[in-house]
Amino acid sequence: MSVLVVGSTALDSIKTPWRENPRLLGGSASHAAVAASFFAPVKLVGVVGEDFPRRYLALYRREGVDLAGLQIAAGKTFHWAGEYEVNMHNRRTLKTELGVFESFTPELPEKYRRTPFVLLANIAPALQHRVLDQMRRPKLIVADTMDLWLNIALEDLLTLLRRIDVFVLNDSEARQLTKENNVIRAAKKIHRLGPKYVIVKKGEHGAILSSPGGLFVSPAFPLSEVVDPTGAGDSFVGGLIGYLASRNGPIETNLKRGMIYGSVVASFCCEGFGLSRTTKITRAAIEKRVGELEKIVRF
Repeated sequence: MSVLVVGSTALDSIKTPWRENPRLLGGSASHAAVAASFFAPVKLVGVVGEDFPRRYLALYRREGVDLAGLQIAAGKTFHWAGEYEVNMHNRRTLKTELGVFESFTPELPEKYRRTPFVLLANIAPALQHRVLDQMRRPKLIVADTMDLWLNIALEDLLTLLRRIDVFVLNDSEARQLTKENNVIRAAKKIHRLGPKYVIVKKGEHGAILSSPGGLFVSPAFPLSEVVDPTGAGDSFVGGLIGYLASRNGPIETNLKRGMIYGSVVASFCCEGFGLSRTTKITRAAIEKRVGELEKIVRF
């Protein structure tokens, strides 16, 4: 089955203590769409400006991403610049230029509206609502978020939680949303807000799934070197929903293994700047690393 990915498409300028790379292909939808494309056909909805490099459009297509929903508007593409500290955890934003993304309104082509698996990548909850208003009975809806929307669009986000199946956020966002310091108690509170499944991301420490069947802890794949973690969370959720779309059977069972696949795709993302590493791997490489992770965690 196919996956609809809606989110930001951007140009990222990333600086680390060792290297600097300007205007890379980035954005939540870009990382998620490429990650999902290893497992299922992907339809992308987003917006770019007239300055968006044609080589990036070609890269999307090479990865098998359908671009009928990608708007090309007059103006400049969303541009973000950030700098990481030596520990590769802390980063600061140097520049944010919204460009055409500031007035973006998702419009779904007719052929997109019956897509069974929907990923609402990290964009404003009002835009996520707009997408769902155009969908026709999707099988599964996954939504990602960030602390910005908890600060400036909380009511929209709370309304959204009653419309989705899987909610993905990181541990600090879970604490902020629920006022709970313990992520297990936080997940239980989030269930009461609507989502049947809650996934709390914990960076290099993996992720926790809370569901009707109980808890599941997914480890992150251990890396000896992290080049650029930008987009790792989006790659995780993209790999997750792509895997779900490729499998039959109960969603809850597939969610657990999907989180492992998402973690593995995210690990590849961290090994290169932007999408440079992710777009060079194969499904066979993913399967090999999944097997390695299984050996590490089995006891």
